[in-house]
Amino acid sequence: MNTFTPMLFNSLQFLIFFGFVTCAYFALPHRARWLLLLLSSCYFYMAFVPEYILILFFTILIDFSAGHLIARSSGKKRKMWLIISIISNVGILAFFKYFNFLNTSLTGLLGLLHAGNPIPALQIILPIGLSFHTFQAMSYTIEVYRGNQQPEKHFGIYALYVMFYPQLVAGPIERPQNLLPQFREKHTYDSMRIRSGLMKMAWGFFKKVVIADRLAAVVDECYGNVAHHNGLTMWVAVFFYAFQIYCDFSGYSDIALGAARIMGFHLMTNFNAPYLSRSLNEFWKRWHISLSSWFKDYLYIPLGGSRGNWLKHVRNLLIIFCISGLWHGANWTFVIWGLFHAVYLLAEMLSGKLFPRLKLPSPIRVSITFLAVSLLWIFFRAHTVVQAFEVFAKLSEISLAQSVSLAMQTKELIFCVLLIAGLMLKERFLKNIALENRWVFYSVFGGLVLCCYLFGIYDQKQFIYFQF
Repeated sequence: MNTFTPMLFNSLQFLIFFGFVTCAYFALPHRARWLLLLLSSCYFYMAFVPEYILILFFTILIDFSAGHLIARSSGKKRKMWLIISIISNVGILAFFKYFNFLNTSLTGLLGLLHAGNPIPALQIILPIGLSFHTFQAMSYTIEVYRGNQQPEKHFGIYALYVMFYPQLVAGPIERPQNLLPQFREKHTYDSMRIRSGLMKMAWGFFKKVVIADRLAAVVDECYGNVAHHNGLTMWVAVFFYAFQIYCDFSGYSDIALGAARIMGFHLMTNFNAPYLSRSLNEFWKRWHISLSSWFKDYLYIPLGGSRGNWLKHVRNLLIIFCISGLWHGANWTFVIWGLFHAVYLLAEMLSGKLFPRLKLPSPIRVSITFLAVSLLWIFFRAHTVVQAFEVFAKLSEISLAQSVSLAMQTKELIFCVLLIAGLMLKERFLKNIALENRWVFYSVFGGLVLCCYLFGIYDQKQFIYFQF
């Protein structure tokens, strides 16, 4: 039984943990810092389900050993060790995340044939962040195999690469070339870097507790009672969910980047104003960048990418997005979500070939892309495929006579809309804030902290992407 308190970023426990670890990091000599970070990361992970750290240690041991065996081998043996590493990682991921999904699908198939399934469902809990640190570990052995990364000699440093607490459970998914060397660098106290990190964290907290969790109340009510809401209400829920999942996930990434930056570590940017994209292709260059680049480098390009004939290109896109859907969750809703993204991308490419001179104004293209992404999020949010189509059916029932009948006051709805508008204005016109002037920093940082205190929703709501 888990006797630990979950270490959610949006909790007092995390703030205490973060403050202690950061102060201890700068107080300790450089040679001892890696051990502090490793032990702290272990404690952070064990705060969810302590026993599952054994699974993490097992994969770390497998991939650390595989990296050295790959580097010392040649020819078929070299490839064999890589395959063993990948099978081990994917096998653990498949067992915990997909066994019951596949078993349930098999039960449904056998039911159509009037046969029973003798395989029982397993009572297991998905280890938190399993998909994230599995992909990060796989990138290490793949890069060693490709000759782009020397095998890490220090077992503790490699374990820290997989377990580094800011990005352990929800990314960004780092490459070894970027993160591993940073654990050997000596980071000194830098006031400008700390201001930048604190500002990044404050903005992340604001997006999570003020925007995402406030929108969640509306979204959860509507998706929990689809039959009791009219078309206009469901349209509000659909658009609110688009911003909820964005602020929830990018909020986590901002906190992770900021926490790491304060100590001197630079993690890759995971979001770049995705809802300002003018096409779905551009959206995937701005949304969850670490995952989309992982799929591109390690799966899409090895499959042939856009090289070859049109049919191969179609095949590769369908494979990538169906796997991407499954990566997000063991449910047919995610597979359909990924499949429709692939279909939409192919439609974009085809229209570009058929109508090369057709160039719509940027605001229209942004609006069309946002509408398409928002509608596809329905499959992502719905619990079942049936519920997803129920939502689509509701959206078609809209009429001018309807009024928004959400379970909240009208002023709360207006407040949500104002928060979304402020978010988009900030991302469009104010990407960076000059921090050289300390009074500018204190004013903006203090304002964000005050808004989080006054308007934040503190019900310990877990981050959406923790389930992946």
